[in-house]
Amino acid sequence: MALIVNGERIKDSAVRREVELLRPDYERVFANQDPGEREAQLLEWSQENLIERVLINQEVKKSGEKIPGAEVDSAIAKLKEQYDDLQRLYEDFEADDDGKLKEQIELLLMVGRKLKNICSDLPAPSQNAVREYYEERQDQFKSNEKIRVAHIVKYIDFTTDEETAYDVVRQAHDELENGIAFEVVVNKFADCADSGGDLGFISRGQVAEEFDDVVFNLDVGQVSDIFRTRFGFHIAKVYERKPAVVSGFEEVKSKIKDALKERLKEEAIEHFVDDLRSSAEIEQV
Repeated sequence: MALIVNGERIKDSAVRREVELLRPDYERVFANQDPGEREAQLLEWSQENLIERVLINQEVKKSGEKIPGAEVDSAIAKLKEQYDDLQRLYEDFEADDDGKLKEQIELLLMVGRKLKNICSDLPAPSQNAVREYYEERQDQFKSNEKIRVAHIVKYIDFTTDEETAYDVVRQAHDELENGIAFEVVVNKFADCADSGGDLGFISRGQVAEEFDDVVFNLDVGQVSDIFRTRFGFHIAKVYERKPAVVSGFEEVKSKIKDALKERLKEEAIEHFVDDLRSSAEIEQV
């Protein structure tokens, strides 16, 4: 089924191309959706994207504004620097030659200028709006719990088999049991003895999951038993713990303002496109 927007036909190849561009992110976000429903919605969203793009392109073409040739040439030169294969550049812009490529790039620059103008006089977010955003979205500004941890580790690799690695860490464990300081034992037995095996402050997800499972269940000052990760055998000690905390308003208000500014821009562009669409003739044939 073909789409015609104000007499301009959207090629089936363009729809297929848009579908494949959206597919990776779409399938990641909607992984649990029924495959048939997901594919139908992906097609619909791809068509909507193209319709909106055509409407905007048509509008800027009607304006008769032009981009200086030097500006277009500069944009093309920068694009060419980003492509190892120039043929791919022409394919991405559906251009058969330099003339068509220049036409496509000029159109993109015209669209960029138009959208910038639409958003140029938007009001700044009010203090109340910024504060309300902060109060309603506390979880966004919450830092993860962190612990400062050190470890004694013996890696398993082509030079050290599992039995040998475990035997070294067991000897370290025996010395800890006999009252020798963790920092002394690190320097004697660990593969990574720099800074006493101190990893600094870490939050969940920064290291191997098996490591997280042990160290985040230790109390401050507590030393673990021997445990295994995909890298080898470890003994860990927690020195300090920082609980999850919500950043103060003053710390994040500038980021909130930026987020609200982006939202206002998106809304302004949506209104612009909605106006174009309200008077457009869109057919499915």
